[in-house]
Amino acid sequence: MKPWQPFGNEEGAKFYSLLRKITKTFILHFSRSIFNFYHFIKLENKLQHLQTLHFTTQTGKVYDIPLSYQLFGKELYSAPIILINHALTGNSDVAGENGWWKTLVREDKVIDTNRFTIICFNIPGNGYDGFFIDDYEDFTAQDIAKIFIEGLKFLKIEKLFALVGGSVGGSIGWEMLALENNLTEKFIPIATDFKTSDWLHSQCLVQKFLLDSEEKPLEKARIHAMLCYRTPESLNSRFKREKDSEKQILKSHDWLNFHGNRLNERFSLKAYKLVNHLLMNINGKENELENINAEIHLISVDSDLFYPAFEIKNTYDFLQNKNKNVQYHEIKSIHGHDAFLMEYEQLNTILTPLFLN
Repeated sequence: MKPWQPFGNEEGAKFYSLLRKITKTFILHFSRSIFNFYHFIKLENKLQHLQTLHFTTQTGKVYDIPLSYQLFGKELYSAPIILINHALTGNSDVAGENGWWKTLVREDKVIDTNRFTIICFNIPGNGYDGFFIDDYEDFTAQDIAKIFIEGLKFLKIEKLFALVGGSVGGSIGWEMLALENNLTEKFIPIATDFKTSDWLHSQCLVQKFLLDSEEKPLEKARIHAMLCYRTPESLNSRFKREKDSEKQILKSHDWLNFHGNRLNERFSLKAYKLVNHLLMNINGKENELENINAEIHLISVDSDLFYPAFEIKNTYDFLQNKNKNVQYHEIKSIHGHDAFLMEYEQLNTILTPLFLN
């Protein structure tokens, strides 16, 4: 007997199908809630919180911001301090057991926790500390930069040894230095630039459309984003048009679906809308760069589709013509934007001389 036969064949089948969908949806959301709660409890054990900041955005809106952060390495004020700004869907957990950059930030690695104090703020509204922002369009990347600067002042950190940021984290770094020219000795923006280009803005606009869709918005946006973070050569060389015999789909499609589902499990739609909006609103100006007093090391990826290497070279040329202390480095990779999270050996080679002093 089929499960729906007690209800009658046609109507029973429809009812049973609807019941399965409702049950599946409930289990999915319940499982995600449990996962997020467990993750939050684990992270909360390591998070530190500043006194709530009373902050006015560029749009004139007032918010109470509970800025959270994590510290790694030497005790605060006992060693040179490095601020690391996380990328789009990252968080303050930069080192340690689950650190997203633990290959570079740990004992005896290039950013050595035996030698430095490392601090990483959460972008307010990313949800990792339980705080979300409903009216995300009230904020720009410069607002986040101001909040981070306020956080440093609250911690009585007057000068950083280094400010490091990948992707949007590096762009926030540019905004910070435009506001506080003497904030750091070394500035190391990786796979990023001081402005949102037309190309990047256009990709973020597609993201916005997808995030506003009714069905699986976060998964759809992530799948599109992965095609910006990687390159045709990266995907073609990895998957070679092979099919998953069990699922009967291309392995490349299965990989994209995996990343869409995975982000949906660990990130919120509200947070993704915020960070995508920030990425659309990085509004640095060339004349603001002239006043930065830091040793600047620009690091690009030769195959980056998100922040193309030629744009970062243009920034290098501009700064060099202004007689700024600037150097240009390039990661060679087929993997595109995500190479800054993958090509650890090359990045280690570039960064090692910068942290020996």
